[in-house]
Order: sequence, then structure tokens, then C-alpha cells
Amino acid sequence: MSVPPTSRPPLEQCGERSADTLGPSPLTISPNLPIPDHDSPTSRAATPAEGPYTTRSLDASTWDAFAELVERNNGIYGGCWCIAFHTEYERGVSDPRTLKEQLVREGRAHAALVFDQDGAALGWCQYGSPKELGLKHHREYLKEPPPRADWRITCIFVDKRHRGQGVARAALQGALAEIAAAGGGLVEAISEVTTGREAQGRFLFSATVELFEQYGFARWRQVGKHAWIVSRRVDAL
Repeated sequence: MSVPPTSRPPLEQCGERSADTLGPSPLTISPNLPIPDHDSPTSRAATPAEGPYTTRSLDASTWDAFAELVERNNGIYGGCWCIAFHTEYERGVSDPRTLKEQLVREGRAHAALVFDQDGAALGWCQYGSPKELGLKHHREYLKEPPPRADWRITCIFVDKRHRGQGVARAALQGALAEIAAAGGGLVEAISEVTTGREAQGRFLFSATVELFEQYGFARWRQVGKHAWIVSRRVDAL
């Protein structure tokens, strides 16, 4: 599906609510997972997905499964294709699907895809270098930038029929494992605090701060009414 340059999906609409970040999960989360400060030694990367899910890297071999998942969900907001954070798209490319596939096949787009026991893709966690991916709240972020990150997590998406079942957790866990395998380093994200409020789903495409904290991320600085920069270090495998 083509989106003209004049109607590029805004960042706040790239993705949908990963509702399972607020619900129970079939995955096991260690209660002793460290919550490091920003000067502490590197912490352990998350383990591969457990329970009924497996994760695989988004690449040429999994493109068809990813594309089927996106098409099953109307292109993600009618045509985002999880492309709005890519810096190449910000330079005016008009066809999100074509560019996304090009970047994936060239190894310049990264995500952990979550699959069920039947081999169907259910969701993903997009990650990449700061050169590869931009961030929401960019202007506020630059006013007092945190230590330079090696990696960013920008989008966690879950199929609308499988929310509330731990898919977002599996996706985040898989992305952290892939980052560890790629050499580890400082990982950052901008996510939303949801405790004590009714959060609108369109703002939760990067999951919730509470979910990131369960996986060892610490809050760095607030950059929006409910938005926070969160980060953690991941050891190389």
C-alpha cells in the first residue's frame, strides 16, 4: 500500500497498542532481574522467549511472515509498515512497504519477530542503531541528551487478535537477546508510563515504561507528559 510523501504516517500513529503489556503473561520473568543505574556494570541480556512462543530475526527468510502479519492488520494504521522511525523514510520515500522490504533484505532493518507454535507471526519488537532509527519527542530529547546509546527500541507491535497474551514481552525479550548476540551495549527507548491512568492505545506503540522496567531498564529523563527515556546495558553473548 502506497502512502504519498505529503501524508506520511506520523510517528505517534506508527503501530498500535500492545495491550498485553498491561496484562498477564505466560512467560517467566525473573523477580531478581537487575534494575541498574546508568553507571553500573552491564546487566544480563534477556533470555530467548519461553512458553508457547519462539522469536526469529526479521530478515529475508522471515519477510513473508512479517508482511502477512502487517497485511492482516491493515498495513498498521493503513500503511505505516513500521517504517516511520527509519531515517531513510524521513528523507521522503513514498512507499513504506517497498522501502521496508528493501531495508530488511539489505540488513538495515532489525526486529525480533514472535511466532506461535503453528509458525504464524504474532508481533515484533523493532530495534536498531541511532543512525538507523529516529525517536519520538526528538526535540525534547536533544535538550538534555542521555549518554549515547548503541541501540534503540522504537516499536513493539502485537496482532490485534493476540493482545493480552504475552506477545509484547516475548518480542522485547527476543530483541534484547538479538542485541546481546550482536555485541550488546547501551539500549534506549522512549515509552509511556501508564500506572494510574487510562492510556490511549495509539501512544503505546513503544509498549510501557512498566514493561521495560521489568526487563532491567531504568528511567533516565521525562520528555513528554507521560513519556520517559529508559535505558539499560546489555552484555554481549
